[in-house]
Amino acid sequence: MSDRRGFFITLEGPEGSGKSSQGRWLLRRLRRLGYPVVFLRDPGSTALGRALRRVLLHTAAPMSPLQEALLFIGGRVQLVEERIRPALARAQVVVCDRFHDATVAYQGFGGKLEVPWLDRLGRSAIHGVMPSLTILLDLPSPRGFARLDRARDRMERKAMGFHRRVRQGYLRLAKREPRRFVVIDARRSPDQVRKDVDRIVLQRLRHSEVSSLATRHSPLATR
Repeated sequence: MSDRRGFFITLEGPEGSGKSSQGRWLLRRLRRLGYPVVFLRDPGSTALGRALRRVLLHTAAPMSPLQEALLFIGGRVQLVEERIRPALARAQVVVCDRFHDATVAYQGFGGKLEVPWLDRLGRSAIHGVMPSLTILLDLPSPRGFARLDRARDRMERKAMGFHRRVRQGYLRLAKREPRRFVVIDARRSPDQVRKDVDRIVLQRLRHSEVSSLATRHSPLATR
């Protein structure tokens, strides 16, 4: 996209991988270093996204993988137009908890929709606005579910076979796009994972257009 001057990072992973916690930590870390940064959830960071999140994750009504996929994509279109494009045009760092790859992994590989078709549809709907860096926090599904200490939502209540397909789907996506994806072993402690996230993100940002903004505002940015 021609107006893109910021840097777009997404965090992906199966249930219990810790991506939301790592995303919030990354937000604080980058702010301390002086980077102009915004943290988003997909869905959830627009009015439409919040409404869709309630429907997709907490409704009792049955829903097919295709219905889920189309709702996720519709909310993502709004997120891109309302939040992501403007932030990137302002040369901000965008950190997003899930994005296009989640729909391909969950509704494509997990829900057994045709993956190439779903991938094309999703990318076309958001006009190719894709992250420059995707961090995949990977761990086996049973181990991830053992970490959950709250009531499970619709996605989390799906069969373990579904979640195993999701994980394998993510790994296949990462293998297909090795320059965009970085896979991190999330079986380790949160501190160990955090160190990897920190190293990878700062390395990428130092070679981006937003690095000069951080350097201007904080002497810590180039450490």
